[in-house]
Amino acid sequence: MLIRIAKASDPASSEITPRSVYLDRRTFMAGTAGFATLTLGGCKPKAATSSGPGTNAKLADVKEGYRKLGSADTLTTYDAVTSYNNFYEFGTDKEDPAKEAHRLKPRPWTVKVDGLCNKPGTIDFDDLIKPHALEERIFRLRCVEGWSMVIPWVGFSLGDLLKGFEPQGSAKFVQFETLVRPAEMIGQKDAFSLKWPYVEGLRMDEAMNPLATVAVGLYGEVLPNQNGAPIRVVLPWKYGFKSAKSIVRISFVEKQPENTWKVMQSREYGFYSNVNPSVDHPRWSQKTERRIGDFRRRDTLMFNGYEEEVASLYAGMDLKKNF
Repeated sequence: MLIRIAKASDPASSEITPRSVYLDRRTFMAGTAGFATLTLGGCKPKAATSSGPGTNAKLADVKEGYRKLGSADTLTTYDAVTSYNNFYEFGTDKEDPAKEAHRLKPRPWTVKVDGLCNKPGTIDFDDLIKPHALEERIFRLRCVEGWSMVIPWVGFSLGDLLKGFEPQGSAKFVQFETLVRPAEMIGQKDAFSLKWPYVEGLRMDEAMNPLATVAVGLYGEVLPNQNGAPIRVVLPWKYGFKSAKSIVRISFVEKQPENTWKVMQSREYGFYSNVNPSVDHPRWSQKTERRIGDFRRRDTLMFNGYEEEVASLYAGMDLKKNF
């Protein structure tokens, strides 16, 4: 069931910040023309109302979904969201994804579903998305590096997607794998980068939480390549690296997945990686964060402000040890 917690301070969809250039960052580069005829969930995209670099296909019939923002939360600009992010498949600099992701061909796209479920298979992207109504879900995003954004994603419940594959009782975790295509994702050619494919995972009860989201768009438009096109997950109570992008495989497994960053640097990155201001990164404090577009730092909230919705998932756990 979709959670709806509205406040008077919540911005309406019509109040979303225009695409103004953010602090002279380079203009978001075109790279999503392959989506021009995309249909999601039976919704035919309309022509974009604006012009210029970064214009994407609009998503029609998007309903209002989850929104819970405080008085100090304002939406991060489209330009910032699409030009300042981590996506090591395209490079390690924040600007690399916007600069290099035009090479990615997000169509055709299939997702393999396997493991401990009754309905495995390899499914075309359109067929995967078609049964689900699209919603705008506005979430805070908190990077483990200490910066944050507020993003109006378009998507639907991850739990609803997973239930369709009928997970078996022995499935305790769900594992996500991302695309490996070095010819298009040039960061994968770097021998000193991460190990590929990028792997992430969740406990099944985490994946079924109403906040866990499958995202196929943002700002009312088809998801840009550099933000994880054509399909990613969004887990707003966890650090951003837990939200796998450009997913090509979903596996139901019994054992806890070996997620990529924990394998690479286990002392610094854990499996759960819930936003927790009382647990510092070994190299910096997590007590405060810099909201992109602001000059002053702000206090980081436990579970990124979603404690009421997710704290029960971790009852009895030592959250300082189970990072």
